[in-house]
Order: sequence, then C-alpha cells, then structure tokens
Amino acid sequence: MTNRYRIGDLATRLAVPTQTIRYYEHEGLLPKPARTEGNYRVYGIAERERLTFILHCRALDMTLDEIRHLLRLRDVPGQGCAEVNSVLDAHIGHVAERIRLLNDLQLQLKDLRARCESPSTSKDCGILQGLASFPTAQDGGASRAGVHGRRAQE
Repeated sequence: MTNRYRIGDLATRLAVPTQTIRYYEHEGLLPKPARTEGNYRVYGIAERERLTFILHCRALDMTLDEIRHLLRLRDVPGQGCAEVNSVLDAHIGHVAERIRLLNDLQLQLKDLRARCESPSTSKDCGILQGLASFPTAQDGGASRAGVHGRRAQE
C-alpha cells in the first residue's frame, strides 16, 4: 500500500468524485493537503483515514456539523466518549423524526392516490384535483419541508 495519494488516486480508491474531497477540504473537515512541485494535492494515510471516517458518517446521513463535532472529539483521543454518545443519540432522534415525517408523507400520498381508483380524463382526475386543493403549511396543513428541512440546513 502506498503512503501518498494524488487526489484522483484517493478519489478512485474511496469511490468518490474529486469534487467531494475538495468540498470537504473547503468545509474544513479535511486539512489542506501538501502539494507536489507540480502543485498536485498529495494525501497521506491520515487523510485517507479521516476521509473514510467522513464518508462513513455521511453514509449514516450525518450533517456536516455533526461530523465536524465528531472529528473534533476524535482528534482528542484521550477524552471520554460520553459526548460522542450524545452526538449519536441526537442524530438518532433526528432520524426518528424524519421517519415519522416520511410515514406521514406516505399516508398523504396514499390518500391522494385513493382519489383516482380508476383512471379517467385529466379534468376529472382526483389526484390532480387533490393536488390543486392540497393544504399548505401556511393553511395549517401538512408540509413536506419537515422531511427534507434538516438536510437543507447544511
């Protein structure tokens, strides 16, 4: 195993676009890499392990702030892990809320689908009529913003 990777090599090995690596650098999750004489980015084992950690966190749908927090904790290896547990517990709560909102969304979609049991013309389509009169959050009705709102805050 080599100890140094150019950005393209690292991206290939971890199956991510090079833009993803640059983005995590820009966000401060990865340190600025060393450069070759030809000004190519060069990463070592530590950066590869850190990027692997970040990618695993993202696969678990953690926000950049959650990852940033975990990385700060990871960077102090002698510290207790109670705060790590707290971050994960909060994330589990966010996931549970999103699941609840997605279940509500599924029920709304099924209700909407039930308005058109047998297809007819567009002007008589119960789904299209239901969508035209669907209550918004401002009307006190359901909103999908809660399902995707947490991700949009990143």
